Amino acid sequence: MQHAHEAAPGTPALHLTGVTLRQGRREVLDNISLEIPAGALFVLLGEAGSGKSALLATLAGVAEPSGGEICNHGAPLKHTPPSRRGFGVVAQHDALFPHLSLAGNVGYPLRLRRLSASARAPLVEAALDSVLLTDAHRRPRQATPAECQRAALARATVFGPRVLLLDEPLADQPAEFRPAMVAALRRLHLLLGATTILATRVAADAMALADQVAVLHRGRIEQVATPATLYDNPNSAVAAMACGETNLLPGTVRDIDEDGMAVVALACGPVVEGEAAGTLKPRDPCQFCVRPERIAVAPVAAADMGESALDAKLLEVLHLGDIVRLRLLLGSGAELLVKRPLAPGLHPGQRVAIAWQPGHARVFGLGR
Repeated sequence: MQHAHEAAPGTPALHLTGVTLRQGRREVLDNISLEIPAGALFVLLGEAGSGKSALLATLAGVAEPSGGEICNHGAPLKHTPPSRRGFGVVAQHDALFPHLSLAGNVGYPLRLRRLSASARAPLVEAALDSVLLTDAHRRPRQATPAECQRAALARATVFGPRVLLLDEPLADQPAEFRPAMVAALRRLHLLLGATTILATRVAADAMALADQVAVLHRGRIEQVATPATLYDNPNSAVAAMACGETNLLPGTVRDIDEDGMAVVALACGPVVEGEAAGTLKPRDPCQFCVRPERIAVAPVAAADMGESALDAKLLEVLHLGDIVRLRLLLGSGAELLVKRPLAPGLHPGQRVAIAWQPGHARVFGLGR
């Protein structure tokens, strides 16, 4: 397989400034500004309709932005047609040529570049191996949707593009193949050395693959961060929910200390403490966020657990092998989800104590 040209670490491969895209009266992309480093695996994460596919389409040149600018290694792309951008592109459910074998589809970009059959063969074989695809002599109609998606991925990478755009590349993969394909995608990215922009709505895939994640919501960017920063320090409720399960409880800010810790009176009664995200002041309505695995549970009274512990009632215990999922009732009616490695001595209906480190909780204003 050919390798993309390497760039200095941290150099922006793609630079987007104020990119907007309108479809009728709807603003699909709203003032998107991004710097995507050369050689990074950059993931666009968001629910359906968040703007992920639209953003990939503008990068590929399939959609013309209504405003703003996109630069590729410093060169504006405004007047560059898709065929001259040299990007590898895999759209959702990317169609293959039905009259060609899977291998023939993979080798098609090399035929367009007038490579001989002998020169194409090893590149096609390497591309097929990189996506774990065998029996490539078959036609698309003889293959599964997951296999066709892998062939489309191999076709997009066989010529060694500098930039690779992937729209939900794992959407058709069966659950049993998904971990292997996540690993294969990461390996393929490292092998190519390309700048890879991947869109997904699956948080686990984004967190496993990405160097950086951009959370999109209603055509806007909520946050750009590494997976670890995004998970532990989201800057909004939308960003927190996008990258994994979390508990969000309504409340009111009572006080904020000089270290940025907010004291919050929850709507369900208890008073708790967490790190303020953004600008908050006393009496602001807010949302209190704490991840399920950050909550400790013990079958004791809160007074016996510690100063910041709270009393709760255990509603449900669901055993999932290596972990248990606990559903608890807090205060006057708020429900909490808790994940623990083991839960000996816990059963539904039991009174328990719960606690977490204040630094592991986040407090968002209602606008965030």
